[in-house]
Amino acid sequence: MTELIRLHDIGKQYQMGGEIIAALDGINLTIQRNEYMAFIGSSGSGKSTMMNILGCLDTPSRGSYSLNGRNVASMSQAELAQTRNREIGFIFQSFNLLPRATALQNVMQPLIYRGIRPAERERRARQVLARVGLENRVDHLPNQLSGGQRQRVAIARALCGEPSILLADEPTGNLDSTTAADIMSLFDTLHSEGQTIIVVTHEPDIANHCQRTVRLSDGRVLTDTNTASTTALSPTEEIVRG
Repeated sequence: MTELIRLHDIGKQYQMGGEIIAALDGINLTIQRNEYMAFIGSSGSGKSTMMNILGCLDTPSRGSYSLNGRNVASMSQAELAQTRNREIGFIFQSFNLLPRATALQNVMQPLIYRGIRPAERERRARQVLARVGLENRVDHLPNQLSGGQRQRVAIARALCGEPSILLADEPTGNLDSTTAADIMSLFDTLHSEGQTIIVVTHEPDIANHCQRTVRLSDGRVLTDTNTASTTALSPTEEIVRG
């Protein structure tokens, strides 16, 4: 595997009233292409801030973030928007689908901003909808689909732009346990096909699907575990690694 992401001494601070809150404090991580990993932690651990920084939705207060060899931390807002569109496929707990658009139209949406011709947008969208098992639901509106089907549409939308990373924020949070297992099985399949997947979750059973789990606590890496070998790194070892 080749390096996709490098985080060096990432810190993020927020001011709340007269108090400075350190949401992230000295994060050092390297993520390889085709990794299947989870960030896990309780509320306030820093995982949401981590997702926002990895997804180029926010910028760190200090440190450097390299994605595909480019220094994201120093990008302009226009460059960040372009990176989000081309490099990252977002999957959210609440699906974030356009309610009056069909599954096909929802999936095509990110490609509009790239100036791709309508016929090519539709070809790609149909292809990824088939890939997630929804080739017979392309003309359905979100309210005509089950929760699991809506999340599959969201996954297809994320895949349509052929991103470097699928970044999933609590992707099963609005689903029952059986449907959640189906969605994670789909992630397993996508990873086996070569897709890099990063899941942000507070649920251990969801994180257990991933091959690597980074546990955050108070804005720092508490453990970094390769679940295939069950070898955990201490925060000090992780700094050396990163």
